[in-house]
Amino acid sequence: MNPYFVGLLSVSSIFGGALLGMRLQLMLPGHHLSKEMQDLVKLCAGIVATLTALVLGLLVSSAKTSFDAINTGIVQASANVIFLDRTLARYGPETKPVRDQLRSTVASDINTVWPDEENVEQGLPPVERKNAMETVQDRLNAIEPDSEVHREMFVQAQQVASSLAQSRWLLIEETHNVLPHPLLMILVFWLTLLFISFGLFAPRNVTALTVLFVGACAISVAIYVVLELNHPFDGVVRISSVPWRNALQHLGR
Repeated sequence: MNPYFVGLLSVSSIFGGALLGMRLQLMLPGHHLSKEMQDLVKLCAGIVATLTALVLGLLVSSAKTSFDAINTGIVQASANVIFLDRTLARYGPETKPVRDQLRSTVASDINTVWPDEENVEQGLPPVERKNAMETVQDRLNAIEPDSEVHREMFVQAQQVASSLAQSRWLLIEETHNVLPHPLLMILVFWLTLLFISFGLFAPRNVTALTVLFVGACAISVAIYVVLELNHPFDGVVRISSVPWRNALQHLGR
């Protein structure tokens, strides 16, 4: 679901509702626009506005929580990558193939997740995206500790590698969270009804039209932000690659 398209569609629908309300103002008989009718419409509009604000607020909160969880996962994973590399470096030179694979995996992930940014390495070896961390684990498991100190480091490195592999899939699943389309349609429908009620009793002048249009744009921006936060690696509002790139700079040292 393209956030830009949904945002423009929301503006068109909501502001179109205001224009429809103004049109109905001209078509309806006078007694349908009496003071009693205005009070009734305002009462119903207040109920719809409350429901809409509640749902929109929950959507923004949920999207922000998901976005922050993924960002925290990226930071935690980058720290674990550095810790794993330093543990392997302390183990000895026999872990160099594992460290090289770990660096290739991180560099490949950066180029895959943030392809529009400057590549961190050119000519990367082909790495299967889904099995990159598993390859690191396989190479790590091929090492045979020859002392108690190495055995402790080996167990520690295995635990960190397993944690990284698990975090990788958790992040992948988190990014697949999709805002339910029916909920979004209901929200836009409520907002359209709300603006129809606004237009029904609004004065017919440029100032009123401008205010209604700005209001429609403001609400549509909120919907746009929700959709942007649900796509944390795309668009304008997205996860930064700085923690992952910082981790890459520490690998292999």
